[in-house]
Amino acid sequence: MTFSVDVPLLVDVVVRAASVLVAFLVLPLLVGQTEHKVMAHMQGRLGPMYAGGFHGWAQLVADGVKFAQKEDVIPAAADRAVFKLAPAVALVPYIVALAAIPLSPTLVAADLNAGLLFVLAASAVSVLGTLMGGWASGNKYALLGALRSAAQLLAYELPLVLAAASVALAAGTLSLTGIAASWHWWWLIWQAPAAVVFLVAGLAEVQRPPFDMPLADSELVMGPYTEYTGLRFALFLLAEYAGIVVLSALTAVLFLGGWRGPFAEYLGPVWMLLKTGVVAVVVIWVRVAWPRLREDQLQRLAWAVLVPVTLAQLAITAVLVV
Repeated sequence: MTFSVDVPLLVDVVVRAASVLVAFLVLPLLVGQTEHKVMAHMQGRLGPMYAGGFHGWAQLVADGVKFAQKEDVIPAAADRAVFKLAPAVALVPYIVALAAIPLSPTLVAADLNAGLLFVLAASAVSVLGTLMGGWASGNKYALLGALRSAAQLLAYELPLVLAAASVALAAGTLSLTGIAASWHWWWLIWQAPAAVVFLVAGLAEVQRPPFDMPLADSELVMGPYTEYTGLRFALFLLAEYAGIVVLSALTAVLFLGGWRGPFAEYLGPVWMLLKTGVVAVVVIWVRVAWPRLREDQLQRLAWAVLVPVTLAQLAITAVLVV
């Protein structure tokens, strides 16, 4: 019995996987560094200035070295297996989601017919890492944070999916490449309510301020991450920035036309990265500009505001399309 290997196919798969891994390692770090400097300017302060010698460009490298040097502590009351696995469960789904987000019609690791569903499903799995970490820590503050994460996931997953469904219905496809190819400039007005809901619900999904009630350091110390130290805690932070990248890129594809722009045949990936960066800066600005919501305000916003708005938007899109 002999086995044959399709060498060109194997090389293509390896190159695509390596490209996704490189993007995953670079883009979240760029977002983290941007957050350091953008928040500093928005708050009228210098921010990190010493690491690296030029405006603190190596601050994230210094932070990584600091986390690597810290002791890896596992509480005696923790479920050790689940406690160790939780950071990976929070991080890996975002790598999987990035594989289906296109930079151009041809520059995409996995061009799936149902790419939108794939990305939404994969990114939603990341929240399970937070639930696992909070439950396995054996700490009451971590458990409360995990319960808040579960409530937040249930509340905001519905408006997130409904907002994305409005764009998919308008484009007539679930393929992210197809949605971006079908995009027109007047969608900026037509799908504007869905875009706002999608971004707000996405912020809640990645637990960014003002939707960081599961962490709530003034109430719950650090929520589900209270007992984590060293590299395991760093992986949770990296998962947060990776979530911002996925949210920003998906928003750019669905509502801003992805690679569409002047000279798109040559500058398509550049337009896509620029739009992703703009959305990421908006995410950072929201953190600076808005205080944390209360838990009851969180639930009321989701069920009394966002869900009705997305249902109305979906109905309007259905009428106009049909």
